[in-house]
Amino acid sequence: MRKRIVALTLAAAVLAISLFGLPLAAGVAKYYLDDERAELERVATAAALSISDSLRTGPAEVRLPDTDSDHPLAAYAPDGRLLAGSGPAHADDIVERALNGSPARGEPDGQLVFALPVTVDGLLTGVVRAATTRTEFYLHTGLTWLAMLGLGVCALGLTWMVALRMAARLAYPLEELSVAARRLGEGDFTVRARSTGVTEIDSVGSALDTTAQRIGAMLDRERAFSANASHQLRTPLTGLRLQLEAALDSPDADALDAIRGGIATADRLERTIDDLLALARDRGSTTETADLAKLLGQVEQGWGGLLAARDRQLVIDDSNAPSPRGSEAAIRQILAVLLDNTVTHGRGTVTVAARDAGGTLAVDVSDEGPGIEDGLDPFARRRDPGAGRGIGLALARSLAEAEGGRLWLSRPAPPTFTLLLPVD
Repeated sequence: MRKRIVALTLAAAVLAISLFGLPLAAGVAKYYLDDERAELERVATAAALSISDSLRTGPAEVRLPDTDSDHPLAAYAPDGRLLAGSGPAHADDIVERALNGSPARGEPDGQLVFALPVTVDGLLTGVVRAATTRTEFYLHTGLTWLAMLGLGVCALGLTWMVALRMAARLAYPLEELSVAARRLGEGDFTVRARSTGVTEIDSVGSALDTTAQRIGAMLDRERAFSANASHQLRTPLTGLRLQLEAALDSPDADALDAIRGGIATADRLERTIDDLLALARDRGSTTETADLAKLLGQVEQGWGGLLAARDRQLVIDDSNAPSPRGSEAAIRQILAVLLDNTVTHGRGTVTVAARDAGGTLAVDVSDEGPGIEDGLDPFARRRDPGAGRGIGLALARSLAEAEGGRLWLSRPAPPTFTLLLPVD
């Protein structure tokens, strides 16, 4: 690209210099030619004035004034004879025309010739002929053209340097955009285009930045959905596996109960997937009122059996709590995270208590475990998969905040997590 910009700029400069320089060169040549002709007329006129009296009194006494060798003079009688000076022995065509009473000029044999008739009281007494070669004309014209050519070459040199700078200024940002686009194609969505001050290039860079941000945000959502889905589906899958293994270990047990339990767990899995998909598409708050009794019923149905299988008890207390304003899918997943946390890390009885907290709904989820270690942030998204904490609680807090609520650890030991949600 740089070579093309330089080549096009130089071509434009050559065209401009040619369009301007060629007419100027022709004008210079015409100027020097006219100047040489004017000099011949001046020399011939001066000579005619100096010999006009001698031509009238006695042609033999004609003495031409001294001139430089570049402008030889000659005087002719009315009959065409050479009286004095340097010129043809007899009048040539130019002198013959001057003998007719009017000045004449011509260019015989590459010379410039001017003939001026000399008259006294209206009577033709002779002709003065001045001549010069084209050497001086060619010399002056050639030197001037050479100077013009040198200036043209200097102009092209300056144009070349400016073109190199312009090409670098235009090509470098485009090369950076190419590198940024290549990095974007390789998966680096943090790449950003640098501002160049060129409106068109900055517009392309802004579009590239927007594309990188959108693709990066989309991939972040997909990664978050994958992590959240794997976390939220782990416990239902574990429950389903335990149910099926229990049915296999007890051949005398009723197979229908195991099948019904498996279908219920599969329904829970399907509902979890639907909730996660809906939340991934829209994480904004809603103005709908959630059915608290329905949500607590699903908690008892889904988690009571799992806790009972571990010789633990689930206690639910709604205490005539108000129904919250928010997405049922989000609230269901928040409660699922908190209950999964109590199943995995807690001990003893799990209590889910819903209460009116003065214009808001408070849901406390607690167990009888040892609690959270001092200095440990349970809501920090884990970096080490072996840490065992982080993904679920971080997801629950983000869902609560998206619904205009709040989730925090209200008591570290025994551990109690409190969810606050707005009510109508």
